[in-house]
Amino acid sequence: MKRSAYILFIVLMSCSKDVVERNLLFPMLEPTRSDSSAGGWRTILNINPDAQAPAVPADPTSPDFRRELDEVVAAQAGMKSEDNENLRYWAAGGVLRWNEIMRELVAKYNLPPLHNPDGTYPIPSAANPLAYPYFPFANPPYAARAYAYLSTAQYDALVVAHFWKSRWRRPNAYQLDTRIRRLVPDQGLRAYPSADAVIYGVSAAVMKLLFPGDVSYIDERVAAHRKARLQSGLETASDLAAGEAMGNRIAQLFIQRARTDNAGAAVGITNGVNRWKEFEEACIAINETPWMSQETPKRPPMLPYFGRVKPFLFDSLTMVTSIRPGPPPSTRSAEFKKELEEVKFYSQNPTRERMRIVHYWADGVGTYTPPGHWNALAAEAFVGLGWSEVRWARAMALVNMSLMDAAIACWDAKYTYYNPRPSQVDPEIKTLTGLPNFPGYISGHSTFSGAAAEVLGYLVPSSKGKFQAKAEEASLSRLYGAIHFKSDCTVGLAVGKKGGEYAVRRATVDGAGQ
Repeated sequence: MKRSAYILFIVLMSCSKDVVERNLLFPMLEPTRSDSSAGGWRTILNINPDAQAPAVPADPTSPDFRRELDEVVAAQAGMKSEDNENLRYWAAGGVLRWNEIMRELVAKYNLPPLHNPDGTYPIPSAANPLAYPYFPFANPPYAARAYAYLSTAQYDALVVAHFWKSRWRRPNAYQLDTRIRRLVPDQGLRAYPSADAVIYGVSAAVMKLLFPGDVSYIDERVAAHRKARLQSGLETASDLAAGEAMGNRIAQLFIQRARTDNAGAAVGITNGVNRWKEFEEACIAINETPWMSQETPKRPPMLPYFGRVKPFLFDSLTMVTSIRPGPPPSTRSAEFKKELEEVKFYSQNPTRERMRIVHYWADGVGTYTPPGHWNALAAEAFVGLGWSEVRWARAMALVNMSLMDAAIACWDAKYTYYNPRPSQVDPEIKTLTGLPNFPGYISGHSTFSGAAAEVLGYLVPSSKGKFQAKAEEASLSRLYGAIHFKSDCTVGLAVGKKGGEYAVRRATVDGAGQ
């Protein structure tokens, strides 16, 4: 694809409504329990709620607060049909909707840069996100990290908000003024600070860091969410302002972590020098066949040092001693040759069912990636369970932390062993889906799926078997597509499951119960 055509494609993608995921069929969030004691749950960053105190709320009988109630009355009186649609959209839950928006942005930016005329590849720059190549390239590791930071920040912010709601105990707006109608379910919580405003405050701040080229769009979504809450009949302007400010403050704690988690060094270039040659040399030193890019011109490997990013659920030493798998079959072994023949069989004998599986789990360029696929599956599983917003946030945080840490563990193994892919070893093997530009062992899809299925099986035990079956299918899709050896897939599932167990372990001691 020529560069001009490629850039036009991206521009069209950025304007297309096809990438906007807004399911208005989701029911309004109406939890069966309020989880009003969630202010005592354990946060991810061990935040002290007292250090995040909101301003003292105004007296409900004061003239200033009466003017706030008048504002709600006026906002409801002026509602149009699009306002009612906007209200229903956000009433499905802020955690649900902001995760949708994150998936939308990941899909928009999941586009690898085109090479320069001299055969080199440009690197997206956060300092100039609107210049080509656009920042970020939201590949699977980047996406997994983005989902994790969004969800963990949402969860911690809501826990702190619950803590202060129980302190101030301000009634909802409709309870203070009979002129105000309640247009969405009352979740059994006090109004100050607004939980929804906490969500859009923390979400917007984190997403602006991760997608700096879409600040104006993110601000538009905040404005829409804020308007819906003012018209809901539950909260006033000061409830919303306090919540948004609290969300912003909590976001800064996560932004500080993100700036120091080593992700910025994952691309593997220091002072213009490509450092990843060390992986190839280490592989050759033990008389193994190293992975190489099969693109023309050869593209640098994707994020070769992402395996050194700081995990959420375990430390780096645990990663090396307990999570990292043993080596793959030697490229000189009979076992390797047997696995190669198996891949060749699937490459040359596709069936309709296997191709369905390959395409369903492809999650390639222009999609919200394998972690996003599991993010969406999680959301679908949680709808209808009657969970509160804070319990939703906890569940998404557990799933997405496991996915980020799965990415770290997977990339650590990929670049530790630097194993080739089947089509590199045997050119007669034709892949049935896109060929990722990084080493094969272990399979990313398998690792992501093993982690997510483990956590989801804990959170929704009635569907544990279904999640495990999906994980196994996702793993097999990479063998059926002829881009992975069987050992890449089976070991990836096992590594992902092991990582997911750390998330489950955390869930059992965070104070939220099952």
